[in-house]
Amino acid sequence: MRLALVTDAWFPQVNGVVRTLSTTVERLRAGGHEVTVISPDGFRTIPCPSYPEIRLALGAGRVIGGRLAALDPDAIHVATEGPLGLAARRWCLRNARRFTTAYHTQFPEYLRARLPVPLPAGYALMKWFHGAATRTLVATPSLRVRLEGRGFRNLATWSRGVDGDLFRPRDKGFLNLRRPIWLYFGRVAVEKGIGEFLRLDLPGTKLVVGDGPARPALARQHPDAVFTGPRHGEELARHVAACDVFVFPSRTDTFGLVLLEAMACGVPVAAYPVTGPVDVVVPGVTGFLDENLRAAAMAALDLEPAACRDHALKYSWDACTQQFVDSLVPARSTGGRPSGDRKAAGTAQGGFRDAMP
Repeated sequence: MRLALVTDAWFPQVNGVVRTLSTTVERLRAGGHEVTVISPDGFRTIPCPSYPEIRLALGAGRVIGGRLAALDPDAIHVATEGPLGLAARRWCLRNARRFTTAYHTQFPEYLRARLPVPLPAGYALMKWFHGAATRTLVATPSLRVRLEGRGFRNLATWSRGVDGDLFRPRDKGFLNLRRPIWLYFGRVAVEKGIGEFLRLDLPGTKLVVGDGPARPALARQHPDAVFTGPRHGEELARHVAACDVFVFPSRTDTFGLVLLEAMACGVPVAAYPVTGPVDVVVPGVTGFLDENLRAAAMAALDLEPAACRDHALKYSWDACTQQFVDSLVPARSTGGRPSGDRKAAGTAQGGFRDAMP
């Protein structure tokens, strides 16, 4: 299979979307597939407002069409709603090519956190973008229900996995901090709700591992917390495994890969009962979900690390990649203009079901 994957989120960005896409590409290529990633690399870019580390490609419309036409891929996946995604969507519609999309980010909520944009307006934009796809991939059942309630159609599940070799229980003595150690790791941004975590009245030490636009202000506001900045690979895994509870204050994630990574390290989770945590965390076994985040965090201290890891390891990247393949649709259609209706999705289903070894 020749796959064109168009994404505005790619290296050197560090986030769950890039991790998901890059791991999937790695697994696909290992399975013998030819994957071409069209990313901001090679384009002139400008920084995204409020997210300067995210680069937005300029002139995408003049380039994407030529690249996709030259590739003539068997399948096209448009991963993001940025300039590259919009250009690829436009080319597919003009050239009668079917494509899939993925709902990686709760963009309406992200937008509302920064600007006075009503949620219905944000969702109308997302529905317009994804409505042209033959199928839209979502990470969790609860997100699927939410989007269906807002009129999205032709949704398919594409879960996530965890690297259990990297993220594993390790020596707690790696961190010389007052215990218990309460961890947040991931992007340090306003929509992640990190300020709610830092304001909790908790004993011990609050540790924030990661970087993002909100880090300088939060560090000034909370001098009692420890901010390490970004950590990667083995160093990140050591930090995670050395903590006692992972406090996940986000209400806007579509999954939360960090939930699996913490649990794989034997670290239980405290979170709100929202999309992502409700699909990943087993209450009373791998974490606690409560609108009272402090109560959830304190209760999680007593959970068994081995149970957390056992549950996390049920999530396999190979299984996720097979889900992705199963959801792809042949780019060329005999029915003229691509359609997002159920009939079109049903016709395309299974086009690549047996493509993975």
